[in-house]
Amino acid sequence: MKVTAFVGSARKKHTYLAVQSFLEKLKLQVDIEYEIVVISNYNLKICKGCKLCIDNGEELCPLKDDRDILMKKIMESDGVVFASPNYSFQVSGQMKVFLDRFGYLLHRPQFFGKTFTCIVTQGIYGGKDIVKYLDFVGRSLGFNVVKGLVIKTLEPISEAVRIKANETLENQSRKFFRQLVKKKYPSPSLLKLMLFRLSRTSIKMILNDDFRDFRYFSEHGWFNNDYYYPVRLNLFKKTMGRLFDHVAGRIAV
Repeated sequence: MKVTAFVGSARKKHTYLAVQSFLEKLKLQVDIEYEIVVISNYNLKICKGCKLCIDNGEELCPLKDDRDILMKKIMESDGVVFASPNYSFQVSGQMKVFLDRFGYLLHRPQFFGKTFTCIVTQGIYGGKDIVKYLDFVGRSLGFNVVKGLVIKTLEPISEAVRIKANETLENQSRKFFRQLVKKKYPSPSLLKLMLFRLSRTSIKMILNDDFRDFRYFSEHGWFNNDYYYPVRLNLFKKTMGRLFDHVAGRIAV
């Protein structure tokens, strides 16, 4: 198996070292190949918001950069980590540019069956909200998400804080390992089911074959499926799914 970590910091210090420690601890539990990708080493341009990727297809994006190289790395991985320092109470600019370049995937998620987590490093405050944001992005992209973590890195770092960080990373590596070897395509939570059904019903009613989202959903059979991938829903979820379809239909009219 392969795990790839994408680091939104140019410095090989706290964020990079936390990721490296996490991956080394994970490697002690399962035979993996891992790669740490420093985003700043790649040519990523700032999204212009033209919506060509969303409306017509990502291959038509006018920005010619390394987006597809990074996309390939994710597609070839069984597990993925997004790591960022807390800059101005959000992810770093590098990480945000990286996420924006894959914005079309929030419309057409592709990473089902892959395990995800995030690591946020910070001095004092705000990291928990960043973790919530990155976890949400991970779920929206299709990943099986292991709730992310925050590591305190306020300098000078005391020995007690260093020990605590090491324990946190050790615990996170165990959680990630358990998810990595679990069933890859679990039954969706009610929230995930609702988001899928609202999205697909709205797309079916509002868009047409001129739009890439419509064609993508049609090509994958999502207009007729219970969920993104084949899964057996219990009676309650089947009933709720039909209710979500009805609600989406009323909204779209």
